[in-house]
Amino acid sequence: MADEPAVNAPSAMQQVAPYLVELSGKVLFGDIWARPGLSPRDRSLATITVLIGKFRTDELRFHLGRALDNGITREEIGELITHLAFYYGWPVANNACQIAAEVFAERDAKS
Repeated sequence: MADEPAVNAPSAMQQVAPYLVELSGKVLFGDIWARPGLSPRDRSLATITVLIGKFRTDELRFHLGRALDNGITREEIGELITHLAFYYGWPVANNACQIAAEVFAERDAKS
């Protein structure tokens, strides 16, 4: 997966900051995500929690897909969003639900 972010990186990032794309692939996904201290599943839970709370919708789309690939179920994503609604607020949770529904629908369409 080390080169996955480069493939999925927005073209603007590739055009403006290609080295950032390279660093993302080598350091973030090639090193940090591969460290043994947390499982990829746990890293996905932590990452989507932060992205939901910080309202980082573009990155959330990518990481929700990655979370599904790392074994987090749709039901668990729903439970996480429900839990976070009490900490981050209803509008943030509503937005996360909309994005998750889109990611789920895209996955279903590919199946």
